[in-house]
Amino acid sequence: MSKRVVILGSGESGTGAAILCRKQGFDVFVSDKGIIPERFKNDLHQHHIAFEEEKHTNDKILSADEIIKSPGIPEKSPVIQEIRNKGIKIISEIELAYRYKEESKIVAITGSNGKTTTTALTGHICKTGGADAAVVGNIGYSFARQVALDPKPLYIVEVSSFQLDDIDAFNPDVAVLTNITEDHLDRYDYKFESYIHSKFNIIKNQTHKDYFIYCADNPVITKHLQTHPLISNPLPFTMHYELPKGAFIRENKMSLHFENEVFEMNVLDFALKGKHNQYNTMAAGLAGMTIGIRKEKIREAVKTFESLEHRMENVLSVRGVQFINDSKATNVNSTWFALESMTQPVILILGGVDKGNDYSLIRSLVREKVKAIVCMGLDNRKIHEAFGKDVEVMVNTTSARDAVHSAFQLADKGDVVLLSPACSSFDLFKNYEDRGKQFKEAVREL
Repeated sequence: MSKRVVILGSGESGTGAAILCRKQGFDVFVSDKGIIPERFKNDLHQHHIAFEEEKHTNDKILSADEIIKSPGIPEKSPVIQEIRNKGIKIISEIELAYRYKEESKIVAITGSNGKTTTTALTGHICKTGGADAAVVGNIGYSFARQVALDPKPLYIVEVSSFQLDDIDAFNPDVAVLTNITEDHLDRYDYKFESYIHSKFNIIKNQTHKDYFIYCADNPVITKHLQTHPLISNPLPFTMHYELPKGAFIRENKMSLHFENEVFEMNVLDFALKGKHNQYNTMAAGLAGMTIGIRKEKIREAVKTFESLEHRMENVLSVRGVQFINDSKATNVNSTWFALESMTQPVILILGGVDKGNDYSLIRSLVREKVKAIVCMGLDNRKIHEAFGKDVEVMVNTTSARDAVHSAFQLADKGDVVLLSPACSSFDLFKNYEDRGKQFKEAVREL
């Protein structure tokens, strides 16, 4: 009999896992408690994969030899508890893809902030340098789908803490950890240590042949490196001091040091602006060097990279008011970076599903740069409590259109309306992309 694999969740990750399992000749079943989007249903039909939606049928799920869990399903959900009680092995989609990626190399990138930009920039560096690479994971196709349908010799993979929770042997040749700040604590019983442990899973299987690129300016990482034995080769990056290996920035000059190679570049030439993007560029530049991309190609890529949709994306200027879409800022630290880069007065659009946010992290920046706050969520009490004494004007809205109109009325010529919500989007929107798109549509209608 063929191995029976059940996949919980039918998004890009689950559907990609199902296709890869089918390619391996397994008996595959997909179960989703919600409605399966039409495009994923079409994929499942095309590959002759059985599925159910709007329910989990226990008999079908608990007959599995192995379960692949969508990163969106929390550990405490009843179906996961039943699977654990029965002793059925649960793995993540990135673990599955790792099993079948053959001789390909992996650069895996995680972090509370900056991982999507760093992943996209690393991919751009690789492609500019002529590498046959796929950018996968939380950005674009799932890792498993790419391995199943269009395998490559190099994968640049964005991975989340949820995906790292359920790995076994997954081991990237190059692991990148951009930073660790409090995020997703609702999924970790509000225990920061549990979240940190998940992030450090990215290096748990590394060997002396592998590389670990990390931010030496992040106190959480440096503290936990003292308690997590590092077998792989460390390549730290920093803005505070010079390093013999790794990367640093001094007086607007980025220096990358890898083995016997040294590469320097003026930060004013970076396509990505802002201090947070200087960190992202150091990480991506080091990743490029570890996989053999030539220095002049890294320089070209860093100069020509175009910023991502929903990440500090300039939308339009309307009567002298600039609108910026930073919908991907789903935690307070992301919003801190966005505000830190602002040089004009800000009307800030905040709100959504709070994941245990500590708004005190951005209070000083809000006092310094924010004229008014427009709340966009179903429950805005915590935002009012946090900033009621710091900002004179705060208004509540429950749609992107209302938020944009309110912000525009509050703005003067020369101001910036910044959507940087510091929260998840699931109260009013399908996801952060939907939130960003609705924001942009509302701006264009002004």
